[in-house]
Amino acid sequence: MTRTPLTTSFDGREVWFVTGSQLLYGEETLRQVAEQSRQVAEGLGGSPVRVVWKPVLKDAEEIRRLVLEANARDEVVGLIAWMHTFSPAKMWISGLDVLAKPLLHLHTQANVALPWDEIDFDFMNLNQAAHGDREFAYVQTRLGIARKTVAGHVSDPRVLQQVEDWERAAAGWASLRSLRLARFGDNMRYVAVTEGDKTEAELQFGVQVNTWGVTELAAAVDAAETVEVDQLVAEYADLYDVAPELLPGGDRHDALRDGAAIEAGLRRFLEDGRFGAFTTNFEDLGTLRQLPGLAVQRLMAEGYGFGAEGDWKTAILVRLANVMGAGLPGGASLMEDYTYDLTPGNERILGAHMLEVAPSLTSTPPRLEVHPLGIGGKDDPVRLVFTADPGPALVVALSDMRDRFRMVANVVDTVEAPDLPRLPVGRAVWRPQPDFATSTTCWLTAGAAHHTVMTTAVGIEVFRDFAEMSGTELLVIDESTDVRGFADQVRWNQAYYRLARGL
Repeated sequence: MTRTPLTTSFDGREVWFVTGSQLLYGEETLRQVAEQSRQVAEGLGGSPVRVVWKPVLKDAEEIRRLVLEANARDEVVGLIAWMHTFSPAKMWISGLDVLAKPLLHLHTQANVALPWDEIDFDFMNLNQAAHGDREFAYVQTRLGIARKTVAGHVSDPRVLQQVEDWERAAAGWASLRSLRLARFGDNMRYVAVTEGDKTEAELQFGVQVNTWGVTELAAAVDAAETVEVDQLVAEYADLYDVAPELLPGGDRHDALRDGAAIEAGLRRFLEDGRFGAFTTNFEDLGTLRQLPGLAVQRLMAEGYGFGAEGDWKTAILVRLANVMGAGLPGGASLMEDYTYDLTPGNERILGAHMLEVAPSLTSTPPRLEVHPLGIGGKDDPVRLVFTADPGPALVVALSDMRDRFRMVANVVDTVEAPDLPRLPVGRAVWRPQPDFATSTTCWLTAGAAHHTVMTTAVGIEVFRDFAEMSGTELLVIDESTDVRGFADQVRWNQAYYRLARGL
């Protein structure tokens, strides 16, 4: 079976490094500015996204034309700007006013330590970022430009990490601008949180969310060729610990072949339609023989976004987290807070779903099994069974609050799980920060969804950067959160976002 991999890496993506100066200083100084700005850009060369140095900008027309070119180039996910000397900020107004890409303001300088005994006024004229960047920041603030500000030398690992976080968020933001999302059927009946304004989502995030009948998916599954199914069955045997009853000659081998046919058909449908995310609904399966479980788990692990029960907002988050975490250990998956262990002092959350948790959350080969589902009225579905690796993680929900979208993120620590011999699904066990009572009280106060993305690859700073560049409200629950302060933030945000939106 020939596959067209979904692009999740940063290959072909780039950020432009732009440097501000002016004609006042003369050719020799501008030559030194260009040389030193190249060195700073090269200092960012280890970033996951390619950093492209651009010639020094010296007047308003150069700036405006560069910004328009960046806007028009799909491969450019953002600009990093540094004012090496004093670049009068009025020359940046027309360019910043039309900027449609994320912006990082790097407040740095060429040297780490000052050569105190050599400093003369030529040195002072050349090294003016300390006040040149303040001039630039003023006009950004006056124009209301969303940006990330990073201060420090590019040899500092802290600076490099902040730039990398922003680059990952910018790449994720760019991926959403062209994301096509297929909903097979509608959302689960009577459920509120999986509803939402798909038109507003396309306006804010760029995501195209549309519905295809499950009959079209079923037709694609029925069209899966025997050789495709055979190839997938062999692949499963290579990658997973397959239950003997599912192996060729086993009593339940037909169930595995049905699961493989679903994967082959679903994959082809998504590839042909250039979809990067999708949803399913156990209440609308048409002639599918199983609820898609194994196929969904594997596609998420490859980078696709997914939301269960028609939850397209969570599908967006899973795709976003997969892109932003490209190349890092760990992964991203649909998750759901299912039930609690409320033992005092050892409270834990057991997260799972019916079937659809991505195996990218574990480094241990999953076991491939078949079991009854109990809902959906279909044949017993095949699924990968595993427990997420212990370590730091993040769970994030996206909700439609009528006048805006709200993200709520909880920093958590996944832990070793007790034996779960009678729970044959992908699952995770975690302790939320700062503690169970605070976390859950704040989550409920925010009205956050029960479907989330769990990511073990990227942390909260990447989501902060994404929220800033996409203009999305973000409420964070972490080790410093307290209930009263969080409730106040929710109230303040309510006022802020309505005022900022205007009439």
